[in-house]
Amino acid sequence: MRLENIIQDSGVLEIKGTAAREIAGIADDSRKVVPGGLFIAVKGFAGDGHAFIPQAIAKGAKAIVYETEGALEGIDAEDITLVRVENSRRAVAMMAAAFYGHPSDKLTLVGITGTNGKTTTVTLLYKLFMGLGYNCGLLSTIANYVGDRRTETTNTTSDPITINRLLAEMVDAGCAYCFMEVSSIGVEQERVSGLHFKVAIFSNLTHDHLDYHKTFAEYLRCKKLFFDRLGSDACAIINIDDKNGRVMVQNTAARVITYSLRSLADHTARVMEESFEGMMLRIDGRETWTRLIGRHNAYNLLAIYSTALAVGATPEEALVAISGLTSAEGRLETLRGPREISVVIDYAHTPDALENVLSTLRDIAPERTLICLFGCGGDRDKTKRPEMAAVAEKMADKIIVTSDNSRTERTADIMDDIRTGLSPKGLAKSLFIEDRKEAIRTAILTAPERATILLAGKGHETYQIIGTEKRHFDEKEIVTETFNQISL
Repeated sequence: MRLENIIQDSGVLEIKGTAAREIAGIADDSRKVVPGGLFIAVKGFAGDGHAFIPQAIAKGAKAIVYETEGALEGIDAEDITLVRVENSRRAVAMMAAAFYGHPSDKLTLVGITGTNGKTTTVTLLYKLFMGLGYNCGLLSTIANYVGDRRTETTNTTSDPITINRLLAEMVDAGCAYCFMEVSSIGVEQERVSGLHFKVAIFSNLTHDHLDYHKTFAEYLRCKKLFFDRLGSDACAIINIDDKNGRVMVQNTAARVITYSLRSLADHTARVMEESFEGMMLRIDGRETWTRLIGRHNAYNLLAIYSTALAVGATPEEALVAISGLTSAEGRLETLRGPREISVVIDYAHTPDALENVLSTLRDIAPERTLICLFGCGGDRDKTKRPEMAAVAEKMADKIIVTSDNSRTERTADIMDDIRTGLSPKGLAKSLFIEDRKEAIRTAILTAPERATILLAGKGHETYQIIGTEKRHFDEKEIVTETFNQISL
């Protein structure tokens, strides 16, 4: 593709050299530059891509996009087109969309934002529409799918070049829909700029990512920006039981559809029955059985139902498909073992998510001893650590505080932060075990008969990050191994 076509909507301030040259590839990582390619220097959260312009030129880049004046001083850029832009972070998103032929215009792109429920909702939407006979794509925290082909992912919202490349692959594979998680950080960092969303869903807004956003108001602003940028041909589907639901769509041009479990809305639901096997829901006056459990999943399923109807499914098609859905990986996954012990693995890593899961487990089996095992990630929002402890104290009979992804923080320091959220009564029913494997084994081996044990925080992850090292760590393997030892 010619450079002039790639850069036309990217906030260009100045061009030196010809824009009529062909571009072989596009990259914002100098290591991924191809000969004859375009390198976009982006100011990152931890580093500045302008420092890698010489490496990109050495790799064969024939065009450089940059933001910072003076970034090219002392650099030999002969026969290279230099393009200065107003905002290189936004520019890379717009250029990626152009380079890959604006693939989001060629399918129905559905995005969901919110603190909790994003992964479950997009995964279930993907399963539902695949089950209805459509070829679909998925961009999620757990994995990306092009049709039924899986690729791994590293962020909730990938970088814009990866997003547009995958969307283009979906278009080439004949996908009619793509379901995508949209994080507040992804919005703020312009990763979804240049994408044409037909549907945007808001699930909820609670405490998270304040290590990045600093204030809740800024966190909310970034979520709301997603809806502010929707076109008039889109629809915004919002949970009005969350007090921020109406705020999200105050300035949107999109058509607004509401859903609720508690009040009048375009689509409503009630939980009629619930057990470990699933729940009976009444959605818009029609009853359906689902294998998912928990009030938070009732919200997720109502969002899915609302979305399905918004893009053309009938209520009957949506409800039949919902009845056959199974949960996303690492979301309320239950392993049953000896002595009728149930171990539940869930990704809950915010105070609200932890309370939702513990409340669900308490409601389903109030007579069982409820054990909560959790930790908090290192180098992340510290303010939620005592809040999660307070939730565990309120909801659980026994607490085991342990490691999560401690990264470059000492696990002992993270556990001390958690400890501050516990009262003397909470401390009396708590154990502090740094090694998460030993903590899991202790929870199972010391649990009374018919106990429920929640392993919170890791969910689908099969690793732990200690320091800068990513180590294999699969909770299901540890639980199965411990169950087998009990059975011997």
